[in-house]
Amino acid sequence: MGEQPIFTTRAHVFQIDPNTKKNWVPASKQAVTVSYFYDVTRNSYRIISVDGAKVIINSTITPNMTFTKTSQKFGQWADSRANTVFGLGFSSEQQLTKFAEKFLEVKEAARLARDKSQEKIETSSNHSQESGRETPSSTQASSINGTDDEKASHAGPADTHLKSENDKLKIALTQSAANVKKWEVELQTLRESNARLTAALQESAASAEQWKRQFSVCRDENDRLRHKIDELEEQCSEINREKEKNTQLKRRIEELESELQEKETELKDLRKQSEIIPQLMSECEYVSEKLEAAERDNQNLEDKVRSLKTDIEESKYRQRHLKVELKNFLEVLDGKIDDLHDFRRGLSKLGTDN
Repeated sequence: MGEQPIFTTRAHVFQIDPNTKKNWVPASKQAVTVSYFYDVTRNSYRIISVDGAKVIINSTITPNMTFTKTSQKFGQWADSRANTVFGLGFSSEQQLTKFAEKFLEVKEAARLARDKSQEKIETSSNHSQESGRETPSSTQASSINGTDDEKASHAGPADTHLKSENDKLKIALTQSAANVKKWEVELQTLRESNARLTAALQESAASAEQWKRQFSVCRDENDRLRHKIDELEEQCSEINREKEKNTQLKRRIEELESELQEKETELKDLRKQSEIIPQLMSECEYVSEKLEAAERDNQNLEDKVRSLKTDIEESKYRQRHLKVELKNFLEVLDGKIDDLHDFRRGLSKLGTDN
């Protein structure tokens, strides 16, 4: 009832795997409430988170604890008393920053509370030691007084007062010795707690170094995976190009298959035509024979044409010669006719005269 919440947020809770000390194990299936509580009676601080009826975080904050941001939205701290490491995953970087700042504030308050407690223990121890140093002399005085009282048990009222004071001092000595033993036990407990905290701090430091190494390994692995992803993307692009080439090749194969079918059809037609080739060959031979006979006839005709041409030339020559002779004859005939006319005119003239 003395605890009061001083800060509350929501986050996904994780715990380190106790077997591997490397992997995170989810402690909640969804984001849960994580709160800082202040215990007024004990002057202590705790981080508490409850998922339904199950307490998943109950971590008392000590000055030796350290909250570490491992990413933009994830942080962790080691609890040596619970012998585990808690991790919180936030929905935003601002929530993680506020939680880390509150952790530092509460850690400083826990350190101040521890310092005050140690001052009280040291003050009580000093008082106990002073009481212890004063007690022997009082005891010696009491023993001396006690001896005197035994020697003179009825010495008077002053002796009775000294006896009562001696009894009071004995009781105070007994209480002081009990307090010394109690403070020694508490001091031993604090030393053991300090040793545990030191071991936890060393373990936390070792765990932090281990987490740093693991982070470096994870970063290298991340770089390697990114490089692998780039290679795979390049391979995917090559595969896409190969697919495009395969598609083009398929289209080309289909075209070639269609051409092949056409060629096969043509080949079938040629085969059908080849069946009539012998007949065509015989016809061709018959035609060749006829052609040869025609060529012979043509040769004879050409010879006849040449002879006819020669005859025509000779005939033309004769015609020209005949034309010349006919011309000469006509000229002679014209002269004779003219002479005949002249003779006729003379005869007419002579007839007239007669």
